[in-house]
Amino acid sequence: MAVEDPKYDRSRPLPSLEVVFQNKLGNAPGKTILGMVVTFPPNASTPPHRHGGTSVTAYVLEGTLLNKMNNDPTQVISAGGTWYEAPGCHHKISDNHSKTEQAKLLATFIVDTQVLEEQGMNALLQVDEEYRDVKLGG
Repeated sequence: MAVEDPKYDRSRPLPSLEVVFQNKLGNAPGKTILGMVVTFPPNASTPPHRHGGTSVTAYVLEGTLLNKMNNDPTQVISAGGTWYEAPGCHHKISDNHSKTEQAKLLATFIVDTQVLEEQGMNALLQVDEEYRDVKLGG
C-alpha cells in the first residue's frame, strides 16, 4: 500500500542498532554477511541514507514500517514483510508507522570484508549530508 511521503523530522526518536551476527562467506571470498536488528521505538525515524556498496535485505520482525527507496512509492510494510536494497540505493524514508508501538527489523548485509574491516559501521550506513550530525547507533 502506497502512502504520502513524510519529510524527515529530527525531533523524532532514532532507532537502536544491534549487530547480531557477522561471518565471512566461505563460498564468496572477500565478502562478509552481517545481521543487524534495528529497533524503532514508537514514532521513531531514520534520516535518509545509503548503504554504500552493500546489498541489504530487510525482514520486519514486529510492527509496521514506512519505507521508501529511490523514487519508488512509499510503502507500508508490516511484520513478515521484506524488501531488498541494491548497492547505492537511496533509502529516503525508514520510519515506524506507529506512534504507540515499537517496530523491529532484521537487516542482513553482504559487504566487502576489507571495507567492513577498514570502515566499520561507516561501511554499512551513510546518512545524507544534511543529516550527518544525527548519530545512529546502539
